[in-house]
Amino acid sequence: MPNRTVFFVSDGTGITAETFGNSILAQFSSRHRHVRRPFIDTAEKADQVIAEINGTAVVEGKRPIVFITLVNDTVRDRIASRCNALVMDMFRTFVEPIEAELGIKSNHRVGRFSDVAKSQEYHDRIEAINFSLAHDDGQSSRNLAEADVILVGVSRCGKTPTSLYLAMQHGIKAANYPLIPDDFERDALPSSLLPYKRKCFGLTIDADRLSQIRNERRPGSKYAALANCRYEINEAERLMKREGIHWLSSTHKSIEEIATTILSDIRPDRLIY
Repeated sequence: MPNRTVFFVSDGTGITAETFGNSILAQFSSRHRHVRRPFIDTAEKADQVIAEINGTAVVEGKRPIVFITLVNDTVRDRIASRCNALVMDMFRTFVEPIEAELGIKSNHRVGRFSDVAKSQEYHDRIEAINFSLAHDDGQSSRNLAEADVILVGVSRCGKTPTSLYLAMQHGIKAANYPLIPDDFERDALPSSLLPYKRKCFGLTIDADRLSQIRNERRPGSKYAALANCRYEINEAERLMKREGIHWLSSTHKSIEEIATTILSDIRPDRLIY
């Protein structure tokens, strides 16, 4: 059983509350049941969440932990005062002190997704997602000149999730291409990538981990055999080194860490908001 139930309550998507709350909870070794309650923007919806939170406290015999990002004062005060829980109000903790320091009021937007029709950043992210999906796993070599980065590496080393994370979080147009035995036999990058070699960034992975991942997809196959994984990884790393392509191992890194390293290499301006 988890040690405690944690609620993430927001009048937006709840992503901000959940992301911030999880980063704090990661500092503790306890396990938690997570419940996200988005779009709580009326007193009636607030009362429903309050009843759920208080009911959880009764059933579990422990106060839930509640992270809230609520800009509506009525809803926020209602939840903060009526919940039998530890309520962590992220706006009052961070936004109000900054308002006092800057001497201006915040715009009290509901999350990062408000007014999306007017947001160039949102439009760029949608374009990047479409681009990354169209150029996943070497499906297309069209418009590669538009790519911000082209991830290369052996199959199942983390190229696709990293590409999509770069697109969704940073608006980066990321294509990805697998390096396959044919490339190793020719001792060359895929011909479609040669004009864009400077855009390439490589991913590699430990052979044992790659074999484990591939066995989940094709158990007992040559594709997943440890010896084959070692061969492909060695050849891919040799090829990337010879071509002057920067690369890193995804074995012990999160997607966020991989993406940040790539951004530092190709677009350091994207680390400044």
